[in-house]
Amino acid sequence: MCGIVGLFIKNPALESELGALVAPMLSEMTERGPDSAGMAVYRDPNDKGCKVTVLSQKLDFDWASFEKAVNSHFSLNKFTVTQNHAVLSLDNSLSEVEHWLASNWTDLSVTSAGTNIEIFKGKGNPADFIKQFDIKNMTGTHALGHTRMATESAITTEHSHPFSTGQDLCLVHNGSLSNHNRLRETLKRAGVQFKTDNDSEVAAGYLSWRLSEGDDLDEALNHAIEDLDGFYTFAIGTKTDLL
Repeated sequence: MCGIVGLFIKNPALESELGALVAPMLSEMTERGPDSAGMAVYRDPNDKGCKVTVLSQKLDFDWASFEKAVNSHFSLNKFTVTQNHAVLSLDNSLSEVEHWLASNWTDLSVTSAGTNIEIFKGKGNPADFIKQFDIKNMTGTHALGHTRMATESAITTEHSHPFSTGQDLCLVHNGSLSNHNRLRETLKRAGVQFKTDNDSEVAAGYLSWRLSEGDDLDEALNHAIEDLDGFYTFAIGTKTDLL
């Protein structure tokens, strides 16, 4: 049992209030998900390059040295650290940045990538997550949040939702998949990489794979209904919408 919240701001004048509106919604989902919380927020688009959010498992990670390394390799516009996350906005191709991160910074995990999306996660009570990441003061066009009650896997930050499913795409999940172990092995053979044993990450990986095979999002979700066994509700965040 988990909690899912989402809000799309249709009136641009209210974009500055996105966090203030979403924070109490996320807090109300605490009983449905007391183990961890996370949120994808769409804001500050970088249409000339890319944005990447990275996560460190260490609260004392040396972000200053990391920023210096990024600056020496790329054209860095903005670098923002919040708790154990950092958001990078760069005038470079996403593939180039992701390859460099994977080759040189194996102790960091990419939680989101694209031009608009930022994903933040934290284990523990959602109220602490809201405070630590200053959710109430976040601005943006839309947000998708999740509170987790762990049933299938460990309680860690990386096991928390949302999961990235592609550029400016993310997924949150309530329910349980019964065939995730078999499907994970099938997807691994197709080249999909996984960071956890979370069944929800398999759903995210499945959608990423279907999209890479040429499906649009509607087609990928219809294939998911055919191939994913169990009981589940998905919510999807895209650059322009919540589904």
